[in-house]
Amino acid sequence: MKKLPKGSKKLLNAWAFYDWANSVYSLVIASTVFPIFYGALTIVKNERGEIISDRVQLLGFDFNNDSLISYVTASAFLLVAIMSPFLSGIADYVGNKKNFLKFFCYLGALSCIGLFWFDLENLIFGLTCYFFALVGFWGSLVFYNSYLPDIAFPEQQDKVSAKGFSMGYIGSVVLLVLCLVMIMNYEMFGFEDAGFPTRLSFVLTGVWWIGFSQITYYYLPKGNKKQRLTNDVLFNGFKELKLIWNSLQHNPQLKKYLRAFFVYSMAVQTVMLIATYFGIEEVNWAGKDSTVGLIISILLIQLVAIAGAMATSRLSARLGNITTLIIVNVIWIFICVYAFFVETPFQFYIAAGLVGLVMGGIQTLSRSTYSKMIPEGTLDTASFFSFYDVSEKIGIVIGMVLYGVVAQVFGSIRYSILFLTAFFLIGVFLLLKVPRKHLEPE
Repeated sequence: MKKLPKGSKKLLNAWAFYDWANSVYSLVIASTVFPIFYGALTIVKNERGEIISDRVQLLGFDFNNDSLISYVTASAFLLVAIMSPFLSGIADYVGNKKNFLKFFCYLGALSCIGLFWFDLENLIFGLTCYFFALVGFWGSLVFYNSYLPDIAFPEQQDKVSAKGFSMGYIGSVVLLVLCLVMIMNYEMFGFEDAGFPTRLSFVLTGVWWIGFSQITYYYLPKGNKKQRLTNDVLFNGFKELKLIWNSLQHNPQLKKYLRAFFVYSMAVQTVMLIATYFGIEEVNWAGKDSTVGLIISILLIQLVAIAGAMATSRLSARLGNITTLIIVNVIWIFICVYAFFVETPFQFYIAAGLVGLVMGGIQTLSRSTYSKMIPEGTLDTASFFSFYDVSEKIGIVIGMVLYGVVAQVFGSIRYSILFLTAFFLIGVFLLLKVPRKHLEPE
């Protein structure tokens, strides 16, 4: 096929379509169907729906089920955080980065398909598939994002990036709804119970991811640069991170902001990753099937997050970025305290709505605030954002490990949620110390 020119509408659409392909992982595997499946597999309840046991045996050790999955998640993010600088360096210097994108895509998608065989007898295999599905998803994003300046001109990048986000949201919701219909109406589809269509959802996720990504691969160029892979190339990402770290010593505003971001983002990402597990174990569904309620909660979060991001943007235009971030962190504190007392589905829906309200807002505002603090005239902005992304992932690792430890010690996610309140409090304190120059309305 003839190579499409930079800025071509067909090329930009093809790039954005990868969001449609891979975002099903985020919603089906990371947020909804898999957490529900994992909870059903590892939790034993009595006839009244009360939890009798939530312990899992692995390699001779006894784990709280939430602690185990949090440790696996933390390990996967740690690997991604270590790999990201290597991958960034490769993406910048190697000609055929499409092959790297494909590798991580197929690794993640095939691992999703492998989750079909996840059960307590194949626990190590199942957790390994979960681990590599996460690595594949985040690893592919490094190369996917690095294509943006190659295929779009600066004035096109914001628009096509937002289009990708929108397509990812729509695509993931479409598949999630299809999976939900199949699970809740399993008899109509000829299945004996809801377990098989739930496992089938993992297969559909992988097939969807691989299948629709072919549209992206068909139109994307191999890469714009062709250089030999040397040690300098491999370690270029780490050198860039070191340069950014050194530059922070001369930029107190950015340095203080990153401290605050690292602390509160640690808590935000952890809450988002464990929300469904909390709904499974801590909410009394009064004998009702919790699957529908939990998926409705996740969809509610997704919908409200869009409105929350817009509302946060308007608020920051009036009050300034730092003041708005402080307000959002205070709301997060209220949510964590409120969640500690949540017991009924209705209370859980309220908590989900509140999470959605501030989830989209704190993510978009944090990134745009960081962008405003990057020194004017900086040519290599990608290195600054690589530093930002690695910081965020390391924060996730620490947050998930601390969450797992607290859950293991106290035997309840409630105390983990309450424990995370401290990070939002510290985040507010550190944000108060950030200079407001160029961040407040005129």
